[in-house]
Amino acid sequence: MEERRISHARRFVRLLPALLIAAGCGYDYVTPTDFTGAPFFTAAPLVAAPLYSQRGTVLTGVVAVGALLLLRAGLDDLPRAGVITELVTVATVSVLAVLINVLVRRSDARLASARAIAEAAQRAVLPEPAERIGGFQIAARYEAAQEGAFIGGDLYAVQDSPHGVRLVVGDVRGKGMGAVGIVAVVIGAFREAAEQETTLEAVAQRLERALARERTRREGVEAAEGFTTAVLAELPHGDGIVRLVNRGHPPPLLLYADGTVCALPAPEPALPLGMRELGAWPDRAQEAGFPTGATLLVYTDGLSEARDGDDRFYDPETGLAGRANARREPTALLGALAAEVRRHSGGGMADDMALIAVRRP
Repeated sequence: MEERRISHARRFVRLLPALLIAAGCGYDYVTPTDFTGAPFFTAAPLVAAPLYSQRGTVLTGVVAVGALLLLRAGLDDLPRAGVITELVTVATVSVLAVLINVLVRRSDARLASARAIAEAAQRAVLPEPAERIGGFQIAARYEAAQEGAFIGGDLYAVQDSPHGVRLVVGDVRGKGMGAVGIVAVVIGAFREAAEQETTLEAVAQRLERALARERTRREGVEAAEGFTTAVLAELPHGDGIVRLVNRGHPPPLLLYADGTVCALPAPEPALPLGMRELGAWPDRAQEAGFPTGATLLVYTDGLSEARDGDDRFYDPETGLAGRANARREPTALLGALAAEVRRHSGGGMADDMALIAVRRP
């Protein structure tokens, strides 16, 4: 319904220049000769400038000038100077509208180029995982809070290894290119460590060291306060379990085939990655059963902190409970979940969110 209303609104806006010219003709026809519809003809090319192509804007200006000229051609009792002034005004505004159109098109081209670069950067830093890795069905999704944005401080990565399928989902403190740089560091370190380290705890320590090295190259607030919350998961081949290391991140959810949803909170709270100077203790992986037909959902706080108009947070555990049929395919699950969060927040999410769903078929 909302998409239909938006479609009707866009169609009306596209017709607005023609409607203005028609309104000008009608106004001129039904009013005394002392009144003029010139303001309608003047507005038409200005409205067309950001909506139409250059040819369409020129055509709108020509039609506006032509329509005014035809209306004035049969009126001998009007002052000649007034008629010329009206025609010059509409013609001048039409020329300006064409110039505005050129500037708008150039700006759109630069914006499209920037978006293409951002999209390419996202694919390079956060490539889509394969649909099947190590016998598991996998889907990932990145939802930017700002429309038109492609990448921010949320991250995910999936890597098959001799020890099982390993994945990371994290959230870097901060925004902008600084956060994107940390995302690249974490993912690069994870991919190397996931292949080489024998335990998930060792993978977490490799990420910790990588962030410590990166901090020495940064200055100001990023060096003093930078950190990354993250969940590391390991799915051994054929064992029916999942191992987790949680570093200050929202707990993953385990979605069973019968619609039951179970949160997997860390038994012992741990500091986010990059904060080891505030306290150091060994990482301890927790284990949980991961039966056939179950789906592991790991997400960033953009999901759980999405608010509705009454300032209520979205609760993924409650929202997903009892939906056995909707969770057969990870891609469908993430698509439905993202749409539901958008509806909950009225389309105005405050933070990006990254989602990974892994199903044992």
